[in-house]
Amino acid sequence: MYKVFFKDRIVFLTNNIERDLNNDFGAIFKYSNPKELKDFINHFDSREEIKSAFVYHHDLDKLLEVFSKCFKVIEAAGGVVKNFEGKILFIHRLGVWDLPKGKAEKGESIEETALREVEEECSITPLTITKALKPTYHTYWLKSKLILKKTHWFEMKYDGNDIPKPQEEEDISLAEWLSNNNLDKVYQNTYPSILEVLNQVDL
Repeated sequence: MYKVFFKDRIVFLTNNIERDLNNDFGAIFKYSNPKELKDFINHFDSREEIKSAFVYHHDLDKLLEVFSKCFKVIEAAGGVVKNFEGKILFIHRLGVWDLPKGKAEKGESIEETALREVEEECSITPLTITKALKPTYHTYWLKSKLILKKTHWFEMKYDGNDIPKPQEEEDISLAEWLSNNNLDKVYQNTYPSILEVLNQVDL
């Protein structure tokens, strides 16, 4: 199953509706052709009272492929960085707690994107990737186009002792290490897609 976030709303893509369907869904669609899928996406996007929806098809990879073609897709990458104390690196951007991440540049691998973005947004180096995590998907409007951003995530480690510095030109006001017992403020003020990432990590 894949989850696609429309801000705090969600579309589930599944190949097993009997297993995955919950009692809170607001809409359901069986994939038949690209046009009807596009219409369904536009309908869901415009109806903010519908908090979740399910789209299903027997071939999950094909479903993700045709779903993605309904958007302009942007690839991005970021990291869950742990230091030698086991603390995790968070940023505070536009009033919300987040993890460092950003768009891929032409010619670089997704791993290179993830390392570069963390280094740029928090001014710490060198970093080492230790594990690949599942990507997240979220949508937003940009210049009258509905964007689907696929963000690749990696666990990373940092063995140095430099103090992170926020990249202010990217609207980041804080970059700091937080311990496990100080994450309540993050969970109360972050994006649903970031919670999906944190749920994959041993905190």
